[in-house]
Amino acid sequence: MAKTLLVLAAGMGSRYGGLKQIDPIGPSGETLMDYSVFDALRAGFDKVVFVIRREIERDFKSKIGRRYEQRVPVEYVYQELNCLPAGFNVPANRQKPWGTGHAVLVAAEAVREPFAAINADDFYGAESFRVLAQHLQSNTRDYAMVGFQLRNTLSDFGSVARGFCRVGPDGFLEDVVELTRIERDGDAAKYTDQAGVHPLSGDEIVSLNMWGFQSQIFPLLAREFVEFLKSNRQDERAEFFLSSVIGGLVTAGESNVKVLRTPDSWFGITYKADRALVISGIQRLIERGVYPQRLWG
Repeated sequence: MAKTLLVLAAGMGSRYGGLKQIDPIGPSGETLMDYSVFDALRAGFDKVVFVIRREIERDFKSKIGRRYEQRVPVEYVYQELNCLPAGFNVPANRQKPWGTGHAVLVAAEAVREPFAAINADDFYGAESFRVLAQHLQSNTRDYAMVGFQLRNTLSDFGSVARGFCRVGPDGFLEDVVELTRIERDGDAAKYTDQAGVHPLSGDEIVSLNMWGFQSQIFPLLAREFVEFLKSNRQDERAEFFLSSVIGGLVTAGESNVKVLRTPDSWFGITYKADRALVISGIQRLIERGVYPQRLWG
């Protein structure tokens, strides 16, 4: 069965201070995307679709895309502020992209097969791709999400946003809520909202936007995006979070999402200071033989 890897690489990278998606972190200039694509190909994915912005197209294709084009079919789709359904316009002062749900939606014309959706700037691990590929191969009815433990997904250098998941005894997602301003608090964590500071254990299961979908997700995303725009047409910063959309579909009984577990450690770059920790983490995996010194030979 054909399986596509959809890589969400259109993020602005504002907190990191640059285009972090093409920042080298491996010993031979590899990016986090390189490791994700490498792991996905090993797991049996056979096409890669990148969601990017037009303004980074030249750099992205020359520095990233050409690495894969001789190894796997590659396509590009573009997430722009004006990619909106009929009857809607971009708010006058909006600069921020519409969010991860919109990033997946713009790929509707390029993806017809089961697919995984991932962030470009996260490292998920080889086993995470293997269990997700296995699910897509064997289960054409239910969606899937790879869940990670909260404490293993935090930055030492500032707050992050995460989709908090409630998982039923049958292993299926019951709800997911997007929380922002989450920080370490000793061995635990905390988040801050308008009501104040709230403690977290650190054991919570969170979404890092590693999803498995069938192509029928696209009409549902299109419908929900219209509702989002109706409610937020004047909000310059509102985001159409993929995790929140899927959580709503689950709550409404329109979708089933199997939560997959993986022993792999996650790491990523949210702030510039995270980069050194990611580099050392990759080097440890190379020393253990998980990855070669040079990914693409």
